[in-house]
Amino acid sequence: MIAVIQFGGSNCDRDSVRALESLGFDAELVWHEDGLPSDVDGIMLPGGFSYGDYLRAGAMAARSPIMADIRAAAADGTPVLGVCNGAQIGCESALTPGAFTTNESARFQCEHVYLRVENAETPWTSHYEAGEVVELPIAHGEGRYEIDDERLDELEAEDRVLFKYCDEDGSVTPEANPNGSKHNVAGIVGEDDHVAVMMPHPERASLEDLGRTDGEGVLEGFAQ
Repeated sequence: MIAVIQFGGSNCDRDSVRALESLGFDAELVWHEDGLPSDVDGIMLPGGFSYGDYLRAGAMAARSPIMADIRAAAADGTPVLGVCNGAQIGCESALTPGAFTTNESARFQCEHVYLRVENAETPWTSHYEAGEVVELPIAHGEGRYEIDDERLDELEAEDRVLFKYCDEDGSVTPEANPNGSKHNVAGIVGEDDHVAVMMPHPERASLEDLGRTDGEGVLEGFAQ
């Protein structure tokens, strides 16, 4: 069972369940105060505005007791995927390095973007080819990935960057970067690649009736 964790302010939780179920997964909503079930095969931290993004986006949710259980599950090899607000929670709870902060534009942005697959050998990208360009939606006000330059160079050298913002032809340029993320980073993995966070929404591009299925490959990572 894939546990989709709900916090106060989550709003992509049901979208995530629907997308996962369309791919054949057993997915269930889990309220954070109820604790992590013992029979989980994977964990998804969905998008939204947990606790109204007070303090910093994801900061309060990261201190919910369930996150200690999620960190323990991740350490035992359980796949964990954080999307948008879930990515912010993942960084705030040290599942992954760095932080997501206010967009360079200082405004909320809701649009489709292009991503280049940087490492196709993780569970979350194995259904793509390295260098492949996919199109996914974003919807965030604090999606700019920040980390110190030395640490980012290490992540790049360790192939821990999943996706970078690019143009339709796959060129990684400042113009293709919607939020000012360092090095155009859109998603990364943790110390082990079964833990990942990303700002774009794969669950919003995983159903035929939504007009695009480029995100299916990311969610298929729960089957790896």
